[in-house]
Amino acid sequence: MKTYSISEVAKELNLTVYTLRYYDKEGLMPFVERTPNGTRRFKESDIDALRIIECLKSTAMPIKEIKNFIDWCSDGDSTLQQRYDMFMDRKAIVEAQIKELKKQMEVIEHKCSYYKTALEAGTEEIHKNGKIAIPTT
Repeated sequence: MKTYSISEVAKELNLTVYTLRYYDKEGLMPFVERTPNGTRRFKESDIDALRIIECLKSTAMPIKEIKNFIDWCSDGDSTLQQRYDMFMDRKAIVEAQIKELKKQMEVIEHKCSYYKTALEAGTEEIHKNGKIAIPTT
């Protein structure tokens, strides 16, 4: 079975070695094996687990909650309901974030349109009085 060094995994996941060491220190990687001299050796399944961790982290899930998830995974089938519930909660949070981002995108799109029109007219006056103002030079 192929294994990977911490630097190879960091590069693969676009993380720093420091971040991976931090995750290990926080107990997010109990599945990673070490060589007799203490060097971490990652399997493909470890990299997959780290992708899940990164996904959860990108949704602003606190490290402590991610740790709970990792612990539940280690506990096996008795925690399937907790894990399911956690992902359902996370799904609702992400859906709310998407809804909020869509609102923000509407404002940004409006301002893009505003400035495009102003640039084409050469002035913001078009927006202030509803008429195209022709600049005098």
